[in-house]
Amino acid sequence: KAVAEKWKSITGTPIVEAYGLTEASPGVCANPLNIPAYTGGIGLPIPSTEIELRDADGSTVAQGQPGELWVKGPQIMQGYWNRPEETAKAIDARGFLETGDIAVMDEKGWFKLVDRKKDLIISKGINIYPREIEEVLFKLPEVEAAAVIGVRDEHADEEVTAFIQFKEDMSLDEKDIRAHLKKHLANFKIPKTIYFKDELPKNATGKVLKRVLKEQLRG
Repeated sequence: KAVAEKWKSITGTPIVEAYGLTEASPGVCANPLNIPAYTGGIGLPIPSTEIELRDADGSTVAQGQPGELWVKGPQIMQGYWNRPEETAKAIDARGFLETGDIAVMDEKGWFKLVDRKKDLIISKGINIYPREIEEVLFKLPEVEAAAVIGVRDEHADEEVTAFIQFKEDMSLDEKDIRAHLKKHLANFKIPKTIYFKDELPKNATGKVLKRVLKEQLRG
């Protein structure tokens, strides 16, 4: 959201977000091109596309509840080349593709991504979505990059852990960060540990590599 707001302030036009993946050639959902402002969601399914949101047991979730996004349509791949076992894992008997993304659908049928399934943090039996915490961190103008991960403790539970990279010549202390988070988040979502880094590991597109952060913590 912070990036979208800055984009509009500079260009005068909103970012129109869409969603897809390679296995879907690559389109699944898109916002209408005439939206007046950034929506924060991925919009509506493109023509001839079916979407289901499922829980961990494979059952369809109630409207407004988060679930893994499964998609079916003429754009879905037939399978991975010469990898039948991987194909069977990704596409079910009804032809729906498992995306690995968690989403919610509102009462009008519009979709919004919540997080990646693999990034979900389960702390004391509660699902915590890192993206929500990261969005709050990005509200701070001093933050250049941020990532939130789950780190297992001695009880095999996951602790919310944050990594922050500040913009050049700008910074805040941990007390300021926690005060900001408490204004926007429930206490159980507040990171137990916050690390400040000169630079976070990123891929070629600028996305923070959470896998590398976890490896660094394991030493």
